Amino acid sequence: MPRALLALAIGAFGIGTTEFVVMGMLPQIADGLDVSVSAVGLLISAYAIGVVIGAPTLTALGVRFTPRQTLVALMVLFTVGNLLSALAPSYGWLIAARVFAALAHGSFFGVGAVAARRLVPKEKATQAISLMITGLTVANVIGVPLGTFVAQQLSWRLVFAAVAGIGLVTIAGLLAWMPTVAGEPTDLRSELGAFRRRGVWLVLSTTMIGFAALFSVYSYVSPILTELGGIPEAWVTPVLGLFGAGTTIGTLVGGRLGDRWGMSFVAVGLLGTAGALAVLALVARTPVAAITVLVFFGMLAFALGPVVQNRVIEAARVPGGSLVSAANQAAFNVANALGAALGAAALSAGFGYTAPIWVGASLALLGTGIAVATIRSERRERAALAFAARADVDAWQRTLAPVADATPATAR
Repeated sequence: MPRALLALAIGAFGIGTTEFVVMGMLPQIADGLDVSVSAVGLLISAYAIGVVIGAPTLTALGVRFTPRQTLVALMVLFTVGNLLSALAPSYGWLIAARVFAALAHGSFFGVGAVAARRLVPKEKATQAISLMITGLTVANVIGVPLGTFVAQQLSWRLVFAAVAGIGLVTIAGLLAWMPTVAGEPTDLRSELGAFRRRGVWLVLSTTMIGFAALFSVYSYVSPILTELGGIPEAWVTPVLGLFGAGTTIGTLVGGRLGDRWGMSFVAVGLLGTAGALAVLALVARTPVAAITVLVFFGMLAFALGPVVQNRVIEAARVPGGSLVSAANQAAFNVANALGAALGAAALSAGFGYTAPIWVGASLALLGTGIAVATIRSERRERAALAFAARADVDAWQRTLAPVADATPATAR
């Protein structure tokens, strides 16, 4: 593994930790700043807003620089934002600091994916991206529980300061290990031109719809486990740890299978996701079976992430591809909001806690259809390119034929 991928994974670990650890520190932050828990909950929304704003904006500003330069600058923003969060004297300052830190999130993963695939041979591009994303999944297994414990025993400010320290480590790793050859500056016009390609929008649609299935269930996993499965609340955290371990394994396995099968793996994976969720809805009241299926569901869903991230860059067919890569990160956030909203609508309609699971199964099936359409589009495009190449060769041969006929036999 190139050491530069380790630097990207460390950065992803820091980003994943700061994004999700707030959920476990809500009471401590509320007490420290003398505000309500519901008000602190808005920090989650504020972070999401920062991601949506920063992903396209900072990526567009960074296209004229090398990925190494852009990634270092993004991690500087991230580090400063978390340091300001640790020092925030009031609730308003903390909101602003969280938005500032979130600006780097989507762009880091977008540009990082482009850099990661340049560090390895083309046939291992998805594996390289999966190694970077593994940092994010490990954050849910280690970073978030550890950060929550530190906040409970010591201080929530110390958690943000520690994340800022992770940012400094990432900066040092990028400066030491990320080669300048991992991409070159491009121009905004060619990056924007990639959005005229049908294949790009098909992959983005697959991400938005297919991964909404994940978030429609994960957003309500705690009440699903306790209300349907009858699992004690004390067991929820260990189960989520198992789920996080499953997502880590799935991400690594998906990187290998994705390099071999591409969007075909995504189509089969989404179909399998729909099937797993259907089984989960049927066995949700049996604790052991429900936990087993839930962990398998996490493995399968996260196995598809590196694949769509790599495919959207390939579909762009531009020298860089960082802007469409960042757009795919924004598509993940759209999937998050869409899945949670549709699950909430089903619950509000009074269908019970199995409803979000069936919503997720439906979204996975719809995502399967979009993935199949993407595969067909890619095949047609490859066939058209092959036909054009043969036509060029034929034209070239016809051009040379008169010259060959006119050449004297002795010269031949």
